[in-house]
Amino acid sequence: MTETVRGDAAGGWSPERSAAGGHNPYLIAFVVSIATFMEVLDTTIANVALRYIAGGLAIGLDESTYVITSYLVANAIVLSISGWLSTVIGRKRFYMICVAVFSVASLLCGLAWNLQALVLFRVLQGLGGGGMATSEQAILADSFPPEKRGQAFAIYGIAVVVAPVIGPTLGGWIADTYSWHWVFLINVPMGLLSLFLVGTLVNEPSGAEREREALLSKGLRVDYVGFVLVAVGLGSLEYVLDEGQRNDWFGSSMITAFAITAAFCLASLAIWELLQEYPIIDVRLLGRRQFGGCFLAMLGTGAIVIATTQILPQLLQTELNYTAMLAGLVLSPGGLVTMAMMPVTGRLIGSVQPKYLIAAGAAIAALSMWHLTGINGEISYGYAAMSRIYLAIGLPLLFLPITTASYDGVPPDKTNQASALINVARNLGGSMGVALVQTVLAQRQQFHQARLVEHIVPSDVGYQQTIDTMTQYFRAQGSSASDAASQAIAWVGQTLQHQVDLLAYIDAFWTLAIIGTIMVPIALSLRSIDLTAAPRGH
Repeated sequence: MTETVRGDAAGGWSPERSAAGGHNPYLIAFVVSIATFMEVLDTTIANVALRYIAGGLAIGLDESTYVITSYLVANAIVLSISGWLSTVIGRKRFYMICVAVFSVASLLCGLAWNLQALVLFRVLQGLGGGGMATSEQAILADSFPPEKRGQAFAIYGIAVVVAPVIGPTLGGWIADTYSWHWVFLINVPMGLLSLFLVGTLVNEPSGAEREREALLSKGLRVDYVGFVLVAVGLGSLEYVLDEGQRNDWFGSSMITAFAITAAFCLASLAIWELLQEYPIIDVRLLGRRQFGGCFLAMLGTGAIVIATTQILPQLLQTELNYTAMLAGLVLSPGGLVTMAMMPVTGRLIGSVQPKYLIAAGAAIAALSMWHLTGINGEISYGYAAMSRIYLAIGLPLLFLPITTASYDGVPPDKTNQASALINVARNLGGSMGVALVQTVLAQRQQFHQARLVEHIVPSDVGYQQTIDTMTQYFRAQGSSASDAASQAIAWVGQTLQHQVDLLAYIDAFWTLAIIGTIMVPIALSLRSIDLTAAPRGH
């Protein structure tokens, strides 16, 4: 027993903490991935349906974005405290509650009759979805010994990485073919299937139950102050990130107020939780070299994945006139490559240090973003799809080793907390990435507009020649002299704006390439782990 405890304290593995029971643990990995796929899919599938939602509910497109932000805020709040909730309620119970809440909320979203109802149901959906990933990753971490966790997370990672890839395509097809309601209703049968399989196959580990009973035997101590600080802090931060660009960032008193609130609450949270015996969020984990490095690496991964998933289809639709479905299909080949790479990476984790895999994945991600800086107004479908394929090769080398390495040295009773924080990093990184690229796009559009307009003056010889050439062209098409001159000026204006937009997108991709490059030294700063470690005392 002494040896067992020593192994656990060092971050080892114990069969009594496994949720597999008498079942094959790989079957359990597949079962818990179903709800993950459903939840991650929902975070992207609604994006391409926003204009349909706006039209169906007779609201403006700006108002429809609350459908996204309301979900993200609720999701972030619950995600941060889900580790504590999972420990107090019981991992399996909490997980099934989350899946049930998410499924019921999805049904209500599909039946929503106005914006207020839809936002309310999306908040409920976010509360359910926020707790899933924490329980799932903790179940996998405890059901597999360290040397097999990479393969387990490979199965789980397929759901996490592929879902955002097919989300835009599926959402576009559903919205184009049926109605926006089905974007949410498709979650219901998947949720019911997940509940049945989890209830039938997943066990509540005896070790986790004893920890829960020991915790409750001392009286349930709820960290109310910590809960309020994390809810207000993360909620305010998500609002700033999601609404900042639309409201001129700190030029808006509302954004400034929310930013100050977020900074105060999160700083106070760090201090408060360090003083608590039973913190709702164990911020001490972030002070560990290994876990802190993995947290930063996951922030960068989330930023690149979510930002490119949003702006690449946006670029194709607005600048190259792709349909929503065709723009989504650009991401699909990358999803297939990711699925193929997941099991390969799962095996590599058993023989190659995670820090080297993460560094390689970050370098590939940076190169894929650099590839996108070569865009122009005549890029082909294949060029855009290949950029996503390059990124898809690197994603498994990021996601799986980061997740695996983050548990190294974390005591078993902290796996729930560790899982919660890593998932917070992914979601928060995604929000930061989207906010960053949208800000870069807006500001660089203004910059390039100002620079290019300098040449649009009557005294410029090139401008005069272009106007003359286009005027002759439009006259040859049958326009009168005055109409042809007006059309030539309008054509120059449209061409200028197109060039401005493309240059701004190039700058956005350069920004993401820099993030990928910064992740390389962060990855190499991680310590090496024992790849041959076997569970001790068993």
